[in-house]
Amino acid sequence: MNEHIGLVEDDTNIQNIVESYLKKEGYTVTVAGSAEDGLDIWRAHQPDMWIIDIMLPGMDGFEFCRQIRDESDVPIIIISAKDEEIDKVLGLELGGDDYLTKPFSPRELVARVRRLFKRSGQKSSTTESVLKLSELTIYPKERRVFWKGEEIETTIKEYDLLSLLAEHPNYAYSREAIIDQVWGGTYYGSDRAVDDIIKRIRKKFDGLNIETVWGYGYRLGIEEGTE
Repeated sequence: MNEHIGLVEDDTNIQNIVESYLKKEGYTVTVAGSAEDGLDIWRAHQPDMWIIDIMLPGMDGFEFCRQIRDESDVPIIIISAKDEEIDKVLGLELGGDDYLTKPFSPRELVARVRRLFKRSGQKSSTTESVLKLSELTIYPKERRVFWKGEEIETTIKEYDLLSLLAEHPNYAYSREAIIDQVWGGTYYGSDRAVDDIIKRIRKKFDGLNIETVWGYGYRLGIEEGTE
């Protein structure tokens, strides 16, 4: 295992505990005490995942997350003492893949790190064939998505949600069902997180017909065809 994790956290006790647990699992860890130092690490080393605190000196974790997400779809876990629903929604809206509230179990954090790495690097799928729906093409083995012939970069959550809708075109998924399928029971905040990811998908896949089922959820209104 040689995955590199960037940790942005200004509390030295939390730094030491998280770094120790991650290194025991075989990960390489680079620690920054501020978002500004974290950006220097990003430019120099390009970590494979980020664990980011929100309340930092200088630039906060939300802005750091936004800047990383503008450049990359690398997995991001947000850790914060802020447990308000609006903070969780904002973190996910800015591209965070998971949100863990302090105080947290280091073992739980490690489990979530493993899960995200597994999903982001997944090379196999029970769906063998390419999924082609009109001008949308999904390659499940490589987790690659093409729209109108152009490859579109997606975050883990964006891919998982889009893939879920595409597997059953014209089927309406409730927000609760989407949270269960995409977050796997790790998210306990508002279902607005689903709406935020849908907004991002619509923006990236301009013209893709993701229909809102008012008061319920979403469906992908599209002609089905596989190859």
